[in-house]
Amino acid sequence: MSTLQLTLEKINHLNQEEFVAIFSGVYEHSPWIPREAFHARPFRDLAHLATSMQQVVHSASYESQIQLIREHPELAGKAAIKKQLTDDSLREQSGAGLDSCSEAEFLLLNQLNQDYNAKFGFPFILAVKGYQRAEIIENFSQRLNNEVSKEFLECIHQIGLIARFRLENLVL
Repeated sequence: MSTLQLTLEKINHLNQEEFVAIFSGVYEHSPWIPREAFHARPFRDLAHLATSMQQVVHSASYESQIQLIREHPELAGKAAIKKQLTDDSLREQSGAGLDSCSEAEFLLLNQLNQDYNAKFGFPFILAVKGYQRAEIIENFSQRLNNEVSKEFLECIHQIGLIARFRLENLVL
């Protein structure tokens, strides 16, 4: 995602191709969301833009929603180790200190990722902004006790928070 910040006026004058190009990273590897949200223009404010995108997610099919969840990387997982995260995910995980885990923390996160994926069939998602490693691990451990339906909804909620934080980085 660009470090260029846009005003709502400029956003409301973008064509659909430009809009999708700028906002395609707001939802991990899911340009279909800004493509649909584009039709909600003109956006009154950042909240309207964020809500419009989240409404696209909520009105999507289960298959599209589960694919959206599965597009997200594991926290401190294989993609992070191989430096294959998107710039946004890298910045977010680094900001929470997940790039400087101790060996014990890394092993614990790896086990939590495995256990979570085995139980739910999708990666653990947490909007990590404002969290420290220990809080992330605690949250991760607690959410492993959830039912699949509750955790699915929590992941969709967390994706909305991540998107909101990313939009705040883009829009003045």
